[in-house]
Amino acid sequence: MKERLKNKIVLITGSARGIGKAIAELFHNEGATIIITDILDKDGKELSNKLKNRNEYHHLNVKYENEWIELTKYITEKYGTLDILINNAGITGFLETEGPFDAENVDLKSWEEVHQVNSNGVMLGCKYAIKLMKEKGGAIVNISSRSGMVGIPMAVAYASSKASVRNHTKSVALYCAEKGYRIRCNSIHPAAIMTPMWDMMLGKGDERKKMIKSVELGIPMGHFGEPIDVAFGALYLSTDESKYITGSELTIDGGILAGSEAKPE
Repeated sequence: MKERLKNKIVLITGSARGIGKAIAELFHNEGATIIITDILDKDGKELSNKLKNRNEYHHLNVKYENEWIELTKYITEKYGTLDILINNAGITGFLETEGPFDAENVDLKSWEEVHQVNSNGVMLGCKYAIKLMKEKGGAIVNISSRSGMVGIPMAVAYASSKASVRNHTKSVALYCAEKGYRIRCNSIHPAAIMTPMWDMMLGKGDERKKMIKSVELGIPMGHFGEPIDVAFGALYLSTDESKYITGSELTIDGGILAGSEAKPE
C-alpha cells in the first residue's frame, strides 16, 4: 500500500461493480475511507464486506436530489467534509428502458431516463460535493465516455448525456476556480472497457468470442481495456499529483479517439 489517499474521504457513485468497483478497491488500497453507493444493494454490501474496514455502503439513486441531500447531511455529521467525489454511476438505457435509441425513432421516456441518471446525476453530485468541499478543497472526477466526444447514431440518449457530463465538468471547474474554492473537476472518457455494460452487446459462447474479436479490430492497441485502467486514471486525477489540472479530460480507450477506428487486419 502506497497510501496516496491516506485519511481522504471518498464518495464513489455506481461503485457496486464494474469501473466503480475497481475505483473503490484501488482507492481503499491507497488508504482512503470509501463511501460506496449504488442501487445494487446486494453487490454494494458484498463489496463493503470484502473491503472490511474504512468503508461503508449507502443506497443512492443519483437521479433523486432528496437522496443526495440526505447523504450530504450524513457525510457532514459523520466526517465533516468530503475530499473526493467520483461521479461514476451511469446507464446506457439498453437494459433499463424500452427504447428505441436511434436518432429518428428515439423514445422520449427512454431519453429522459438516461439523462436523469447520467446528466442530472452528475450535476447533483457536483452540486453537493461543492457544498461539502468548498471550505477545505477537493477533487471531483466525472466518468463520461468516448460517446460524449463523438456521435453515436444508435445510442443518441447515451451519447448526449455523456457529452453533457463532459461540458458540465468544465463549467464546474471554472466556477470553483473563480470562487477560489480549491476544488478541481476533471472528466474521464473510457471506451472499450470490459464491464457488465458490454454483456448484452457481446452475447454468449462462440458468438461472444466473435464479437469481442470484431470490436478489438477497431482498437489500435488490439484489445479491450480493464476497469482498473480507468481506476488508475481516476487515482491520478484525485491526488495532488494532478494539482494543476482542472477542466480537463482524460481519454482511456486504447487509442480509438487518436484517429480512425479502422485498423489493418
